[in-house]
Amino acid sequence: MSGISRRRVLTAGAAAGALGTLAACSSGTGLSVGGSDPADGKGTAQARPAKPIGDGSTADTGAQPHQPTPDRLKPGQKPPQFVVFSWDGAGELSNGLFSRFRRVAADHGAKMTFFLSDIYALPESKKHLYHPPQHPVGASAIGYLADRHIHATLQQVRSAWLEGHEIGTHFNGHFCGADGVRNWSPAEWRSEIDQAKSFVKQWKTNTGFTDLEPLPFDYEKELIGGRTPCLEGQSNLLPTAAALGWKYDASSPGGLQIWPNKVQGGKIWDFPLQSVPFPGHNFQVLSMDYNMMFNQSAGNPNGDRAQYGAWRSQARDAYVAGFRRAYESNRAPFFIGNHFERWNGGIYMDAVEEAIGKMAAYGDDVRFVSFKQLVAWLEAQDPAVLRKLRTLVPGQAPVGGWAEFLGAAGSRTS
Repeated sequence: MSGISRRRVLTAGAAAGALGTLAACSSGTGLSVGGSDPADGKGTAQARPAKPIGDGSTADTGAQPHQPTPDRLKPGQKPPQFVVFSWDGAGELSNGLFSRFRRVAADHGAKMTFFLSDIYALPESKKHLYHPPQHPVGASAIGYLADRHIHATLQQVRSAWLEGHEIGTHFNGHFCGADGVRNWSPAEWRSEIDQAKSFVKQWKTNTGFTDLEPLPFDYEKELIGGRTPCLEGQSNLLPTAAALGWKYDASSPGGLQIWPNKVQGGKIWDFPLQSVPFPGHNFQVLSMDYNMMFNQSAGNPNGDRAQYGAWRSQARDAYVAGFRRAYESNRAPFFIGNHFERWNGGIYMDAVEEAIGKMAAYGDDVRFVSFKQLVAWLEAQDPAVLRKLRTLVPGQAPVGGWAEFLGAAGSRTS
């Protein structure tokens, strides 16, 4: 979002090596995802009768629409290729990027995760309600949204959830660096989370808007994971996330393309951004738009315009290269993180849209899902099968093929 200027950066060469050899394998089966409703931003997809919560900012409308039923892999069955597109900050400004990528998702039957910066539901006139840990009251490293953009963001969040997308959290003030979230204690993370929830659960009181329907979910139940600012502070967040019953965290930087595991005593799925091939270079880049921009224009969001076309293609091809490495080998879920930004003329938004189209062309064994949906699939699997999948390093296909590799472990499933 506009105003976010710092991200955790994977610099040149920082994640090279330890990737194994490339091998080929294709096709698969698994979870299927239902279609989306029109991305018109008006909440046209209707949930069931609502039970208002609190001041009516949110409501319990029952189970979320358009959620797939996860299938357990059969013995010897090749896993589907999961791809999770997630968006940090998730707010709707005049550039209409939230609504744009809801339309892109609808075009491909995709579900995504939108990590809302929860102060985007709090007017700047009420910033005194935010008490950030270790910072003055009302302070924020990102800008508060104008009221009209809060209004638009609430519409987008409502419609996205009704279409089956996940609403996660990017927390509030986006404090990074030496005086940022890396220094917060588990108790301070709890304060940040409690405040994040309150801003969403009380937007009607805080904004005075009377022309919007409630958000169609109970945020206490909906919120099962998030991504920290600048990918910092995860170690002290995890105890709090586990105590809250969260299912996953997506804050790890520089992970490899392997099957995920659980951390925090087996309570939290760890879904890191991943190191992927960077076309034209002998090092890898983190699977996030900011890191593409950092390597292409040295962190300048308004770099050399003459390079925009080449940089857009390079970013798109990096995403596709990461996808292909997983699809043709170990089938590890592929995680991509982005922001609703116009860095370098908006080329990274175009790169993401082009990459989704190229990935979708690989066929029905490609599953564009939210983190929440991936958790449901993972937890439906035989733990022995998941342990075996985690033995495959990036680019490594199973020796002897999938039928042989998962036949023995799969035969113990019920």
